[in-house]
Amino acid sequence: MKNTILVTAPRGLSTFLKSEIEEAGYPVHWAGPSGVETEGDFNDAMRMNLLFRTAHHVLYRVGKFKCDSPDELYTQVNRIPWETMIPVDEYLSVVSNAVHPSIRDTRFVNMKSKDAIVDRIMARKGRRPDSGPDRTGAVISVFWREGICSVYLDTSGEPLSKRGYRRIPLHAPMQETLAAGVILASGWNGNGNFINPMCGSGTLAIEAALIGLNRAPGILRDNYGFFHTLLFNNENWKVLKQNAFSEQKKQINGKILATDISIEAIEAAKKNAKVAGVESHIEFAVSDFAETSLPSGGGVVMINPEYGFRLGDQKDLEETYRGIGNFFKNRCQGYKGYVFTGNTALAGKIGLKSKRKFLFQSGKLDCRLYEYELYAGSKF
Repeated sequence: MKNTILVTAPRGLSTFLKSEIEEAGYPVHWAGPSGVETEGDFNDAMRMNLLFRTAHHVLYRVGKFKCDSPDELYTQVNRIPWETMIPVDEYLSVVSNAVHPSIRDTRFVNMKSKDAIVDRIMARKGRRPDSGPDRTGAVISVFWREGICSVYLDTSGEPLSKRGYRRIPLHAPMQETLAAGVILASGWNGNGNFINPMCGSGTLAIEAALIGLNRAPGILRDNYGFFHTLLFNNENWKVLKQNAFSEQKKQINGKILATDISIEAIEAAKKNAKVAGVESHIEFAVSDFAETSLPSGGGVVMINPEYGFRLGDQKDLEETYRGIGNFFKNRCQGYKGYVFTGNTALAGKIGLKSKRKFLFQSGKLDCRLYEYELYAGSKF
């Protein structure tokens, strides 16, 4: 049976998520700044968790109703046949997003919904699931707006950005889903070289390798919300993974090079790439970004420098951003250059005119991806 499926994404990524959904063969019923609505059965929801690079949560709708009070919320949620979806020996958590005059704290919505669910299961099964705030078991999402409430099984559980490969994150790493979206924005798909100076813990290079190899980003995860439901079919899950494996490429048509001046960063990036299973597809080197050696053939150079929001940092980083502009101009002819940053003032120090800007959000911070076409001579 096909149900409505809401796939959420951080702001700035929904455009790329919409493309992923369409390319996977699913219809798009609605697209907003933080999500895309499609449809499918529970098997499709599992497949979406496995394949989508820019998604955060895959929400499988199990109820939608008019609701004008907390008591009505309890009554309507209690009518959903939870005993057919949630095992009695499972751990359950409820999250909500509610805007209603009767609600001052969404934790009250969580509690009211949780009570309705466990009371229903207790009445039908004689036992009730344990519950709490962690998203490690079965997760229910409640959206209540303007008198309409939608209730979903969160088939992802924890955010899909937690791929499972980043064992050593280092300082302020880029979220995996954001890294994938930034790469997709550049148009790089495994053809041509992908160069990542200032690679840090290697997230951009690893996500590029996953894209270039057409490797499912969710293949390493050992826990999903759907594992903890009665709707989960392990044989179907095995088939989905086997299909994903069969569509992988053996090689990338270009080189992926990741450099960093920090030995610690390169060692962390290598270990993360090994866990991801892509270490043989990435060349790592300890190098100042300005000394990064680019192979011939063109491609993408992508840099995610520090943003410098702590006192005194911005002044120190001005020279770094000027250096990025010089590096692009003098060393990267024939490539497309990209800088991802949350500091527009520092971006202005690069000294090159960007061709395009993409807006993204990293946590609560508005960020931009600047694109530069890098020619030799007068076109600078």
